[in-house]
Amino acid sequence: MSRRAYRGVALAALIFLVVQLGALALVPTFFEQGYQTVEDPSDPTNSLLYIGAIIVMTAFMLAAFKYDLDQLIRLVIVFTSGLLAWYVFAALIPSALVAVGLSAAVALALLVYPEWYVIDAAGVLMGAGAAALFGISFGLLPAIVLLSVLAVYDAISVYKTKHMLDLAEGVMDLRIPVVLVIPTTLSYSLLDSDFDRDANEVGDGENATDGGEPAEVADAETADTTADTDAESDSGERDAFFIGLGDAVMPTVMVASGAFFSEAPSLGVGALPALNLPALLAMVGTFAGFSGLMWAVMKGRAHAGLPLLNGGAIGGYLVGSVVAGVPLVSALGLAPYL
Repeated sequence: MSRRAYRGVALAALIFLVVQLGALALVPTFFEQGYQTVEDPSDPTNSLLYIGAIIVMTAFMLAAFKYDLDQLIRLVIVFTSGLLAWYVFAALIPSALVAVGLSAAVALALLVYPEWYVIDAAGVLMGAGAAALFGISFGLLPAIVLLSVLAVYDAISVYKTKHMLDLAEGVMDLRIPVVLVIPTTLSYSLLDSDFDRDANEVGDGENATDGGEPAEVADAETADTTADTDAESDSGERDAFFIGLGDAVMPTVMVASGAFFSEAPSLGVGALPALNLPALLAMVGTFAGFSGLMWAVMKGRAHAGLPLLNGGAIGGYLVGSVVAGVPLVSALGLAPYL
């Protein structure tokens, strides 16, 4: 792997880290402000409803692309970006007017100037906000069920049905924060990139990651695609690769849920009062999965992202729970059913 590729992977890891730290910081405030979206966070059927919503949204997006309604998808995602940004800004800024203005600015920037750093900044806000919302709304068992099922769905959509390929192909040209853009050179411009060709020669359609040869990484959260691009330097190296936002969000849900619902005591980190050992090791597990994923992808092999990322997050969370002295039954969220 070249030095430029290493820089790209490092930037991707940094974005993942910022999303996770942001979600952890937002968890207490989101709960205090009443952002919990379900009446019973311990009910595992909440996960099944959300998975059903993902499947419906995927079908809707594929139909929209088929009937040339691309701009409708773009407007929906931009509106969602502004809404999630408002959740974050409203939690951090006392002035409601300022929070509304900043969230509107995020949406406007995405519409007017969707350069890679604008998309990544909006993606970090969306990712941290969404993961914190899901984290306080999905208890331990629902979070584990959600991540497990999505990992299986991701693998099926990449290796079997491959319908995410079509979704990624449609999403790439919209320049929206459904994917994180990871440049490997400072001269790269997303606005100058041409995605007319099929960017998903191998892999899934939600997450595709390029490591020099067409290879993609997929996950199951609204079009997560890590895909190769047409942008190449004079030396033939890729100037950017893409990682689906869902790849950053879904394992972070386990981090946030573990921080909020686990019996383990806080580690006492001032800026992150919710951080405990299960959440910390869920973060470590995520990056273990991330490292394995990047290693495989950079060798030019197609892989689904969520099996490694979600598996690492769940495994790390369970190890952290055991080390913290939390009974495994409680760590799995099964205590109320036994």
